Amino acid sequence: MTEIRTPRLILRRWHDDDLLPLAEITADPEVMRWMDDGSVLDLEQTAEAVERWEEEWDEEGFGLFAIELLASGELAGFAGLSVPDFLPAVLPAVEIRWLLGRQFWGQGYASEAAHATLEFALQDRGLDRVVSINRMANDASENVVRKLGMTSEYETTHPVHGFALSVHSIDLTEYHG
Repeated sequence: MTEIRTPRLILRRWHDDDLLPLAEITADPEVMRWMDDGSVLDLEQTAEAVERWEEEWDEEGFGLFAIELLASGELAGFAGLSVPDFLPAVLPAVEIRWLLGRQFWGQGYASEAAHATLEFALQDRGLDRVVSINRMANDASENVVRKLGMTSEYETTHPVHGFALSVHSIDLTEYHG
């Protein structure tokens, strides 16, 4: 079982008892406003998402980790890697993603989880390049992208929803783990 420990977090595969706390996170409109089309997810949709993420682990050897707080055992959200099929222009690529419940914002957890995920991608999984695709004006995610050392590649439009996206990347030669 793949697990990463950081000073404050455990990044791990999904457990059955993660579903309800994750569904609470994905039901929050403020949390979801930057994800996909901004829609919240109900319990069934959240379960389907976790199932897709677990399938990606099986198929690709990477996926989205559950983020657990080391001190309390609380589920804080997710971080990990996925193939961004929704944006064919960047393919073949692997995207780094993260999402935290609102009560976990502003504490450095996203950056900590993203750094661990990037190291996992480039050093453990042997990827040569990782991208980050963010909606424009998502300043919190742009801040994490800068902390990761990713550079801006270009701006584009979401092919289905029409909103502006920024694409950043980092490759193994640029990474300073």
